[in-house]
Amino acid sequence: MNRKSLKILSYNAIFTPNEQKGFNVSFPDFPGCVTFGNSFEEAKKYAREALELWIAELNQNRENIPRESDAFLGKINVKVPVFA
Repeated sequence: MNRKSLKILSYNAIFTPNEQKGFNVSFPDFPGCVTFGNSFEEAKKYAREALELWIAELNQNRENIPRESDAFLGKINVKVPVFA
């Protein structure tokens, strides 16, 4: 029996709260790959599923799977004028 070996890849995901009390999810390394969930746990589950399907499609089309970028999400504080 020929068994395929599996490799675990890790990618950054951005979870953004939406107006319906759930979370939208996007992946900086996979533009266009997006999903959402009604809770954070559901959003994580759907994010994994969406990314697995996206990578499976890349494999099927013999396209390169991106390597995880070194980018990360950070906040920058800026001073702005306040108009009364």
